[in-house]
Amino acid sequence: MMVISPSPLSLCCALLLCLPLALVFTSTTTPTAGTTTTNNSDKKKNPLRNFNPPPPPPPPLPEDDESLFRLASRVNPNPSPASSPKKLAFMFLTTTPLPFSPLWELYFNDQNNQTQISKSKLFNIYIHIDPTHPYEPPFTGVFTDRVIHSKPTERFTPSLISAARRLLSHALLHDPSNYMFALLSPTCIPLHSFNFTYKTLIQSKKSFIEILSNEPGAYDRWVARGPEIMLPEVPFENFRVGSQFFVLTRKHARLVVKDERLWSKFKLPCVKWDVCYPEEHYFPTLISTFDRHGCVPATLTHVDWKGRSDGHPRTYEASEVGPELIIKLRRDKPRYGYEINVSDSSVHQSHNDPFLFARKFSPDSLQPLMDIANDVIFRD
Repeated sequence: MMVISPSPLSLCCALLLCLPLALVFTSTTTPTAGTTTTNNSDKKKNPLRNFNPPPPPPPPLPEDDESLFRLASRVNPNPSPASSPKKLAFMFLTTTPLPFSPLWELYFNDQNNQTQISKSKLFNIYIHIDPTHPYEPPFTGVFTDRVIHSKPTERFTPSLISAARRLLSHALLHDPSNYMFALLSPTCIPLHSFNFTYKTLIQSKKSFIEILSNEPGAYDRWVARGPEIMLPEVPFENFRVGSQFFVLTRKHARLVVKDERLWSKFKLPCVKWDVCYPEEHYFPTLISTFDRHGCVPATLTHVDWKGRSDGHPRTYEASEVGPELIIKLRRDKPRYGYEINVSDSSVHQSHNDPFLFARKFSPDSLQPLMDIANDVIFRD
């Protein structure tokens, strides 16, 4: 057999014929490398290309009460998640700056009574102000950015009930770990350390709200909006009187913001303003009507009404403040309403409940209180 040696011309023709195959091979075997190079280049140019942005902030809460209350009424009645520590919600209802904010600052940051869990993880603060009043200086420290959307309030009107319901709604919606909700005034002071207060309230499965019946003048208060106006939702035999300053469980806080039936009556304006104290009637009547055995019928905020007939309790002045006063207020026992069922041992034991807060104190008593804070007030 003869072997023909390729000529230069035949070799050139062969190379030209193979060129398309080489291009096809290159296009099918090298794109990965090319693509990788391009992606690496893109990453260098845009390092956030594969970064997952954080979720958007939650939408702002409704400013109209009806929508706000409806939204809050849908929250889980139990604190969640179950593995998280339960928290206390401190709700300040005020028409003035908080004159005792330095004392509360010490209360929330007391270094002598630190728990194993950071205190900042055990409480939340909410403030309802009257937006028609000036607030100088602004709220600082633990009170910074704690003011909720607020509306004007006025004595002898249901606006104070609405303000408390707004506080409860914001606290329910803000933190699902909030377990107990304490309503406080700007003239309130603590009578014990934060740790003492926390342990006392977290161990309770019941609300603390004063519920009194057959009080002098109760009938006049019931007809303050007009004869039989409260019927049929609030018959006189269900009408109750009590302090507006309460501590409610999450279950009862949800009950308050969900209620429409009794609120339809208590939101009506009074025609006899001198006996009109809606905030002292609505909450005890509501809780007594729907779950009277789920609460201890007493307030844990000490107040002295002895000898008073003008609708204002005694105000303690700076000259009265000292260790003896704090000890005296601690030793006093809450006044319990008739709702207590003596056969219920768990309620019967609550006769030893201590006062946790006290009012009213004049603003000029701040310094005497600060002088005894660490050695007296926060020593249990």
